Amino acid sequence: MSEIKINSKEMRRIMLVEVAGRVDSTTASELGETLNDIIDNGKSRLVLDLAEVEYMSSAGLREIVSALKRVQNVAGTGDLRIAAPSERVREVLELAGLDEIFKIYPTQVEAVGSY
Repeated sequence: MSEIKINSKEMRRIMLVEVAGRVDSTTASELGETLNDIIDNGKSRLVLDLAEVEYMSSAGLREIVSALKRVQNVAGTGDLRIAAPSERVREVLELAGLDEIFKIYPTQVEAVGSY
């Protein structure tokens, strides 16, 4: 069974969302719901820490792209930045061409500090 852990916390007006486990067709909706809840609560500056994600499917990619579009539509100041993607996740992002769309940082600190 796929398992995903999502932990979010606010750091200097930025919402940091740490994801661990497998983001696949079974768990992607949970990630999407979490991101949507954060955005619905008025947070539009997000950092998604993917250091502990061992697998990301196209369903997971759709959820993060959808969240990116939503935050960018909020007052034009929103963004979703990716921190420390695992090697496998980085490969998936590159294969999908999403490394051109998302700002990707090597560490959580750099991603949060980039706002």
